[in-house]
Amino acid sequence: MRNEAINRVKLVFTLFDADGNGVLESDDFELMSSRVAAAVPGADEARKQAMRAGFTRYWNTLTGELDTDHDGRITYDEYQACVLSPERFGTAVDQFAVGFARLGDLDGSGTVIRPVFIGMMRGVGFDLPNIHALFDAFGPDDDDRVRVDVWEAEIRDFYAPDKGGIPADLLAASPAA
Repeated sequence: MRNEAINRVKLVFTLFDADGNGVLESDDFELMSSRVAAAVPGADEARKQAMRAGFTRYWNTLTGELDTDHDGRITYDEYQACVLSPERFGTAVDQFAVGFARLGDLDGSGTVIRPVFIGMMRGVGFDLPNIHALFDAFGPDDDDRVRVDVWEAEIRDFYAPDKGGIPADLLAASPAA
């Protein structure tokens, strides 16, 4: 397992722990999906529901795989063991990636404009300079848009234990100046 993958997972755990109590609970995922939906007021309800379904699947996979005592809480150690195991978490990541990235495609063009991308990523809690660095790494077109399929693939790579030196590593780096 690469250090870059561990760093990415540490960051996401911290962001998903929306109430800051040191464990993940279903309320954290509901709060996160609500923040993301609020960041994209122009998205239609079907896209919002697909994004929320991705968050729900993510949470359900975690609890199904890890919550052996059925207390509805996931610790960091439990989280890392699951999300960096594609055989256990790959399907949840796929659904999450599709629902999340496609929420930002407001006009059905297969692209996401920078302000929407920034709003969604800020809704998750990523640092603004890192968000801009990631968007730029995707190679936006002349209209400052990135392709949804590129973003979906990078979300999947974010959770890949064997990936390093990828654009998503920019999210876990010290915020750019």
